[in-house]
Amino acid sequence: MTFLEKLKNTISNSGSVLCVGLDPNLDLLPQPIKDQFESPEEQVSYFCKLVIDYTSDHCAAFKPNLAFFEALGSNGLSVFREVIAHIPDDKIIIADAKRGDISSTAEHYKKAFWDEFEVDAITLNPLMGFETLKAFSKDESKGIYVLTLTSNPGASDFLKKPFSGFDMMSQFIADQLAKKSAFSDSHLGMVIGATQAEEAESVLSHHPKGALLIPGIGAQGGSISELAKALQDHKGIPLINSSRGITYAGKDEGDWPEHVAEAAKSMKQNLNQITKQYV
Repeated sequence: MTFLEKLKNTISNSGSVLCVGLDPNLDLLPQPIKDQFESPEEQVSYFCKLVIDYTSDHCAAFKPNLAFFEALGSNGLSVFREVIAHIPDDKIIIADAKRGDISSTAEHYKKAFWDEFEVDAITLNPLMGFETLKAFSKDESKGIYVLTLTSNPGASDFLKKPFSGFDMMSQFIADQLAKKSAFSDSHLGMVIGATQAEEAESVLSHHPKGALLIPGIGAQGGSISELAKALQDHKGIPLINSSRGITYAGKDEGDWPEHVAEAAKSMKQNLNQITKQYV
């Protein structure tokens, strides 16, 4: 099954374009978990697994952020493996790693995420050049989400600056991804921030068939209605990520998983105006 086939299937089966971000910040974990488990590894594993259990009915994908697992130290990647093994097989798993290197280093990142962890997709940073994508581009069952127009204010430092005849570097990246898609077995998609919806249309037009990973909805304040307008003519399938707004919805309540489930259900419903374009 190709990456796009799995992506279409999971969105159709779930009726959702929601991606739940797994960012297990030890400072924000619900107090009942801290009371129940002593070690950070146990806390993170239990938290993520319950979030997965309570949100799976409402989402198409999960996006574990490697930074939060690596911060656990030597056992962090073991916890990461436990967590992704808990995700149902019919969901898209995106390793939010933001790697971006060349040659042998990129090959070893590929071995880690494609061969060892067997995730469906990864986020990559292209600023060392598009050769950073090469090692990941030979597997039709995988997807690559390239940082193109990110949701943070720092997008203005590089990605929104004019570049190589384009109004923004983001447009140049999108244009190059569209051209390189003809030579890549893996799907070349883009990370486009929901907080940049006004600028997004000009970027999307350069890679109209690219799948999208869209952060910035929820805690970061991206507008769903503005995003829906930007996506109106885009053929590539979007996954719209929400992390803190869902996973920490229960705060320190004893029934915090129920709040997480309700937040995911509500976000799924709010995104329906976008979902219906792709199912």
